[in-house]
Amino acid sequence: MDIVVENSSSHSIAIIPARGGSKRIPKKNIRDFKGKPMIAWTIGAALESGLFQHVLVSTDDPEIAEIVVEHGAECPFLREEHHDDHSPVSEATLKALFQAQEHYNETYDIVAQLMPNCPLRSAVTIKNMFEKFTAEQVDFMLSHTRYGWLNPWWACEMDKSGEVKPLFEQKLKERSQDLPELCCPTGAVWMARCKDFIEHKTFHAPGKKAFIMDWQEAVDIDDMDDWAMAELLFDKLNSNRD
Repeated sequence: MDIVVENSSSHSIAIIPARGGSKRIPKKNIRDFKGKPMIAWTIGAALESGLFQHVLVSTDDPEIAEIVVEHGAECPFLREEHHDDHSPVSEATLKALFQAQEHYNETYDIVAQLMPNCPLRSAVTIKNMFEKFTAEQVDFMLSHTRYGWLNPWWACEMDKSGEVKPLFEQKLKERSQDLPELCCPTGAVWMARCKDFIEHKTFHAPGKKAFIMDWQEAVDIDDMDDWAMAELLFDKLNSNRD
């Protein structure tokens, strides 16, 4: 079933931050993932959603810039700052938003940050989140996924001797069904009202809401174990969609 979203897509921009200095997986963003550069799956989902006036990639790497344009994204300028290992990604997205407004001589109501290391998130998920974001009239909404069989309330800290100490000892005395629900953020889709994003300079602002998405689409690829799991899930998800 097609999802109908409010008619504000002409005032929305998707920004995909993609620096070139990945160390755990060199050239991760443009490494082949199931027949395409990994970032191409994020570009494709953003374009297919039909929500955004621009699907913009913010990168410091000319090679990435060339490849993303070949796959339908826009990259009219390179990132000259916030591309080290320490800068929060929100800073890169905010800088790209300012650059886009100046370059296109436009302003936007909504900005969506889509991380390229989440190649399994679909256009349908982006549209579902956009619909929830606009319907609830919130300022910030971040994609999250529920924890599975590993229950964080039962987490223990282990010292060098192997002795363990529960982080939430009181919670171990409660029934699992009585414990508060926990969820984990994923970089798949973060949305904000541009004016509020500019004011707070981060997506982690007071009052941010969660959008719960399927854990399989929510996978962030940070190392080769994540990569191997994502490849298996890609086959499973696409088999189900077929």
